[in-house]
Amino acid sequence: MYQLSFSLEEFLAEFWQKKPTIIKGGFKNFQDPISADELAGLSMEEEIDSRFVSNANDQWDAKHGPFDETLFNSLTEKNWTLIVQAANHWHPASAQLVTPFRQLSNWLLDDLMISYAVEGGGVGPHIDQYDVFITQGEGSRRWRVGAKDEGQYVETSRHSALRQIEGFDPIIDQTLETGDILYIPPGFPHDGYALEPSISYSVGFRSPTEQELLSNFADYVISNDIGENHMHQPSRQIQAESGTILTNDLQQLTEMLTSSLQNPTVIKDYMGCLLSQSRHIMDIALPEEDWEASEVHNLLMSGDRLVRIAGLRALYNQGEESTVYINGEVFTVAEDETDVVLALCNDEILSKENLGEQVKNPAAIALITQLVNKGYWYSAE
Repeated sequence: MYQLSFSLEEFLAEFWQKKPTIIKGGFKNFQDPISADELAGLSMEEEIDSRFVSNANDQWDAKHGPFDETLFNSLTEKNWTLIVQAANHWHPASAQLVTPFRQLSNWLLDDLMISYAVEGGGVGPHIDQYDVFITQGEGSRRWRVGAKDEGQYVETSRHSALRQIEGFDPIIDQTLETGDILYIPPGFPHDGYALEPSISYSVGFRSPTEQELLSNFADYVISNDIGENHMHQPSRQIQAESGTILTNDLQQLTEMLTSSLQNPTVIKDYMGCLLSQSRHIMDIALPEEDWEASEVHNLLMSGDRLVRIAGLRALYNQGEESTVYINGEVFTVAEDETDVVLALCNDEILSKENLGEQVKNPAAIALITQLVNKGYWYSAE
């Protein structure tokens, strides 16, 4: 199990979305959860998002997976990197690297990206719009981080698949060694390259943009048949200038547009559905045959556990624990059954210990059975 060597609470107060920093020995006695060969294996899978970036002689190239063995049989010893997104969804040992950051909101967690690079390998100077904790595994990398982007940086196009900038003056210029952590807030340019064969682990946190909130809300309104009424104005009168949008018309149309946004129930359900969906494909664990509620009950009572699949988001609104949002779906429980919601959302494992009396509640077991049959939880045995 991985444990941070620093207080995350103190870190948030001093650094979170304020300034980048390096934490030497952020993980003590760090051991890589994955090998370079295993990472290459993941990049060969169709459903896993992977990239290969090379920069030999400053000629940038980028390819998206899946890859085959011909790529790896022809590689040089310098100037390339292999990247796998959402590795925590597919590699249980690597997923443990996310656990120390569970004190942050689950809906903010984007994914664990793993990068293997040989000497000189990297993706070039660029700017991201999310928070990231980069842990150095085996080997070492030199990292440079610049001042926050305020429009002073110039984008360049060395390859259509890479968003890079021309360069920056560093405010951080250090080498990361095994167990060190580099934190970079949104908007700070950075550039890292391997000094030797090395693996880096990036735990990213990302909130939706305003555009994403609006466009997804429009989809939610349509899919839930909300706001199908037209403007109703029986007091309509003639107007001398037919090309004018009357102030009263504009006001009424504006009220129609914003009425759903001003409905607290609609907004809470929309946010719950949106924020409980991962941006990355998950390894859904559909059972070969559907479980019966009695089987789930017996499994839990015997001391066995149910494990939540990596990347699944289970959320509830503060103070409203009787409604739970899981992967974009809404489930409700009775007011005296909220302990099952707390266990579903706050724990990665379901057991008779954290379910308490709810393990004997047929309604709670029915809900858990439904989630198991959806492939969201699976037996640890």
